[in-house]
Amino acid sequence: MDLFGPSRTMSLGGNLYALVIVDDFFRYTWTLFLAAKNDTFHAFKRLAKSSKIMSIWSDHGGEFQNEKFEHFCEKHGIKHNFSTPRTPQQNGVVERKNRSLEELARTMLNENSLPKYFGADAVNTACYVLNRVLIKPILKKTDEEFISKLCYSISFFFSSLIIEFIEELPILNCIFQVGFFIFFFLSKMEI
Repeated sequence: MDLFGPSRTMSLGGNLYALVIVDDFFRYTWTLFLAAKNDTFHAFKRLAKSSKIMSIWSDHGGEFQNEKFEHFCEKHGIKHNFSTPRTPQQNGVVERKNRSLEELARTMLNENSLPKYFGADAVNTACYVLNRVLIKPILKKTDEEFISKLCYSISFFFSSLIIEFIEELPILNCIFQVGFFIFFFLSKMEI
């Protein structure tokens, strides 16, 4: 797990940081958005109570290496491993995932000319899509299918053309702006 931020622009929810947690076996990713670094423990605690965690790997950041984390991990039987200081290569899986999420979010924002305060939503959407479209070649399943035991179809991704009329002019002429709205809704089927 790793934390990236602070973002230069605060998100709509008032968040500047993102906690990225990657399952080492399935590569399923969770993103939790935080207003400050010191919210890291509470976000991790909420996630840990809703899932079975046996071991975590993080850097020596103060948000991970403190008494609250140590006590919580001891109490719940979670082994907390640390990478060697100043070696992000040892935490490579989550570092690469951070970079992928940031680049995908930046691409979405730039391609659609969206304001930067949609950054957290773009990262969340990138994480959502990556968990559902990257297929493990041998098992022919996505990360989401491994974690939730449900079969997801990506047919629920839609895009719609939006035409906004700005000004009507006489004799069938008008000024308009074209945009795309991409959305998805959850559609689940049991395996």
